[in-house]
Amino acid sequence: MKPLYRKLLIVGLFAVAMGLFESVVVIYLRRLMYPEGFSFPLAPIDPSLAVIELSREFSTLVMLVCVSMLAARTFSERFAWFIYSFATWDIFYYLFLYLFIGWPGSIMAWDVLFLIPATWTGPVITPLIVTVLMIALSLVILTRAARGIATRLTRTEWIALLAGALIVFVAFITDYLRHMLTYFSFGELFTTDRNELLQHAQQYMPGTFPWPVFLTGVVVIGVVIAVYYRRLERRAR
Repeated sequence: MKPLYRKLLIVGLFAVAMGLFESVVVIYLRRLMYPEGFSFPLAPIDPSLAVIELSREFSTLVMLVCVSMLAARTFSERFAWFIYSFATWDIFYYLFLYLFIGWPGSIMAWDVLFLIPATWTGPVITPLIVTVLMIALSLVILTRAARGIATRLTRTEWIALLAGALIVFVAFITDYLRHMLTYFSFGELFTTDRNELLQHAQQYMPGTFPWPVFLTGVVVIGVVIAVYYRRLERRAR
């Protein structure tokens, strides 16, 4: 297990550094766009800068994928390293924001969480809940793989895991989508000029987070992790 602990430390340090780097970038952006402190509605942003921001988020995903590819050979272990580094990055991103600028003042503060493939919003506590699940699943996979146990997820487990993730994703985009659908039909969101979309997106104010939907997804993922863990433990005996 010692090589695993060393690798967990190294990949973890990489993810912490990514969290620091991203928090610094966001602090710069907020100082420029929200000199009196971040709040909704969102400040106007040039469409070209919006594209640059999307590219920045995409590049972070590429970096995490590259690390996971280097860290393991099997798909399940690469997946585990990806979600482990993603979760660690996200946790420390918020930790550094709090240490540097005292934000968020509450774990219930709303934030724009992600922009790919759509705008995710929700209270800060919600992505942190998801990171706990991600770390739990990654450690189940990696510790069992270190013991020589085959960690491949079954098709049913993958389907259930993806279903839970999809439910959580729907919860994250629901409130923002509600706002945008007051101006456009669903189809128009894909055909309307980007400048016009941004104009209305900047008027977004958080409403109600769909907790029942979110918690349903969390429970589904949690059950999958528990079932998967028990299956691997039976195999280890």
